[in-house]
Amino acid sequence: MTQSALILFAHGARNASWAAPFERLRALTQIRMPGVTVSLAYLELMTPRLPEMVAELAAAGVKKMTVVPVFLGQGGHLLRDLPRMLGQLQTAFPDVQFDVVPAAGEAASVLNAIADYCVAAVAKM
Repeated sequence: MTQSALILFAHGARNASWAAPFERLRALTQIRMPGVTVSLAYLELMTPRLPEMVAELAAAGVKKMTVVPVFLGQGGHLLRDLPRMLGQLQTAFPDVQFDVVPAAGEAASVLNAIADYCVAAVAKM
């Protein structure tokens, strides 16, 4: 296990197939970052939830965790629930450094990729 980890943080859903693109994203990211553990955790409805994943990584000796919310925008879950959860995790794991970036959908590169996809969809008509 590496000393640092990247946690892709997704909402979760009742339908297990909903997670498939997030699992592919995790695998693609892991290929690009072979020296970093890349994990997937959920807010609710699916496992592992974020606290479970953090506990697992911390038990394996990971000391730095970067959380990337794989959400399109900074809604209530990211503005209220995630900071509350991270506060509890920082208390439970004081020797772990947590870094959190804005929602993936807030990044210009992500929005441009989605716009390219939308434009290509019209071109296929």
